Amino acid sequence: MLPFIEPGRPVMIARAPGRLDVMGGIADYSGSLVLEMPLACATFALAQTQTARRLDVRSHRGEQLHEYAVDLDELLSPASSTPAALAAWFTQRPADRWAAYVAGAVYRCLTLAGIDRVPHGVRLLFLSDVPEGKGVSSSAALEVATMTATTAAYDVRMTGAEIATACQWAENHIAGAPCGIMDQMTSSLGRADRLLRLLCQPAAVQGHVTVPPGYRFYGIDSGIRHAVTGADYGTVRTAAFMGYRMIADLAGLPTSSDGMVTRVQDDRWGGYLANIEPAEFGARFAERLPVSIEGAEFLRRYAGITDSVTRVDPRRSYPVRLATSHPVYEHARVSRFAALLERGLDDEATAREMGELMLESHESYSACGLGSDGTDRLVSLVRELGVDRGLFGAKITGGGSGGAVAILGTDAARDVVDGVATQYRRETGRATHVFDGSGPGAEQLGVLLVVA
Repeated sequence: MLPFIEPGRPVMIARAPGRLDVMGGIADYSGSLVLEMPLACATFALAQTQTARRLDVRSHRGEQLHEYAVDLDELLSPASSTPAALAAWFTQRPADRWAAYVAGAVYRCLTLAGIDRVPHGVRLLFLSDVPEGKGVSSSAALEVATMTATTAAYDVRMTGAEIATACQWAENHIAGAPCGIMDQMTSSLGRADRLLRLLCQPAAVQGHVTVPPGYRFYGIDSGIRHAVTGADYGTVRTAAFMGYRMIADLAGLPTSSDGMVTRVQDDRWGGYLANIEPAEFGARFAERLPVSIEGAEFLRRYAGITDSVTRVDPRRSYPVRLATSHPVYEHARVSRFAALLERGLDDEATAREMGELMLESHESYSACGLGSDGTDRLVSLVRELGVDRGLFGAKITGGGSGGAVAILGTDAARDVVDGVATQYRRETGRATHVFDGSGPGAEQLGVLLVVA
């Protein structure tokens, strides 16, 4: 580690946490309200400038060591390194795929700042205890830590929200993962021991909600690796946008197409499924949407979708009705959950209702096809123990298809949560991890300057 960082020169240290998706999850790309908690686990980026105009990266994760290097003049060259070319380069090199999140964030930071020829290079050293593929957004922590450190290394002025939005762009267009905005916003703008209240239209922070005394949100890793680039997440996301395009047609809204991207004119919902009231959706649209549709048939009838980062595969079947229903009803669930949370948990009935909303969210995930046997079993164990043991509800988090579950419980239920993890581990043989701490987002902590 030490030879990588040159002694006697300033080192800029940025910290970005993972996140626990309490409510909202995959509805973020459809404009839903979400409630997200920054976790205690985090990724640290140590940045040090160097004379050579090169990006040198080293990542330590447990016993694993990964390295990557690229000439920054080449990275920033408009002739050879467009976002599409960078994405294709990393796609063709699986061993370096992890570095797309780093190089993409550096590329986006410098190009947004108008820097096409850097005055110096930078070394980036990463240390992280955010587990990968567990549904707590290790990718966003890596991106936000990278970009926060890069802004310091090149004296670029960006707000925490601008950093989060730029990181999402890098993940969408260079790493090739069609994520929503909530992960990066939480890692950048989260506050310790509070839930970030974020309306994803596209990213309006509505505050940081304090968890009432006596309660907390826990997470348990299911031991099933989750990948946001996986087909299940992409299929459900695409299906939701297909449903929105069909609803625009059913509502008589004019549309125009530019290639495979469709624009809706006079759109009274602003392009977001979350803005359709559940009552209107149920009365006017739900039963008129197909349960599923083949991509080729959809493209023949509707040309394209309003999402700029996913494409309809003509050979794939899409679960349109359930994928479209989820964000409509999830936004209503999250809004009710937030209202109850902010009112306070002075009585058990309120906590019970919040728990039921989490369970409804979990069932909706599964209906879309984003459940897993592991997360289902964890939620089932929480339900079996129930209120008498201080557990009120649980749900799968983030992109689904594995990963972690979020649990609402009392402070006194920490041992009970450990017991759930132990029972699950005995039944499945899978390694588990309990998340129960929170930490600051990158903006709250800022960049620490030290001398190596």
